[in-house]
Amino acid sequence: MFLGHYGLGLAAKKVAPRTSLGTLWLAALFLDLIWPIFLLAGMERVEIDPGNTRVTPLDFVRYPLSHSLLAAFGWSLLLAGIYWMARRYGSGTAIVGLLVVSHWVLDALVHRPDLPWYPGSSRMAGLGLWNSWRYTLLLEGVIFVWGWAVYRRAARSRDAVGTYAFRTLMFFLVLVYLGSLIGPAPPSSRFVAIMALGQWLVVLWAYWIDRHRQAIP
Repeated sequence: MFLGHYGLGLAAKKVAPRTSLGTLWLAALFLDLIWPIFLLAGMERVEIDPGNTRVTPLDFVRYPLSHSLLAAFGWSLLLAGIYWMARRYGSGTAIVGLLVVSHWVLDALVHRPDLPWYPGSSRMAGLGLWNSWRYTLLLEGVIFVWGWAVYRRAARSRDAVGTYAFRTLMFFLVLVYLGSLIGPAPPSSRFVAIMALGQWLVVLWAYWIDRHRQAIP
């Protein structure tokens, strides 16, 4: 799942208008933001295996610290707790926590059964929609477009930066996603980890954009 996580973060602005889009995306993407760190540290493992599923050549061999359900709940409590201490905003705190866990739920729809329930779990979750181009694109597209539409009704631009930087970011995400689908398989797991770290820049981009937009009452 890629665009779906962004779409859910966009939609969350409606119920947590005082929370920055950067924070909403930080929460929605958090498991994928820490995953490459664990990969580079050798604590988790992914392999390049073209044909593993129709949509992605990645074989997620081991990632219990970032992508087990139990770990997701733990990261959810941590991130929500930090946000509460920083902002004292109840609605935002709840949404931040829910978005972290939502990442695992959305991933479980598309992954083949490789998502652990807890570290050391022998049973795995995953409905395997990545085995179907049609259902994968439909799910990702619907969530992203819906989230975009909800966000546009929840926040408006203060200036040209808020308008054009936001549109550029949206189209950039779509292009990155399409490129990942039609491009060649990555050359190594290290390359995957380094590219995945780039999502931190997208989060920072969203923080900048949010300063040029305001919530609609």
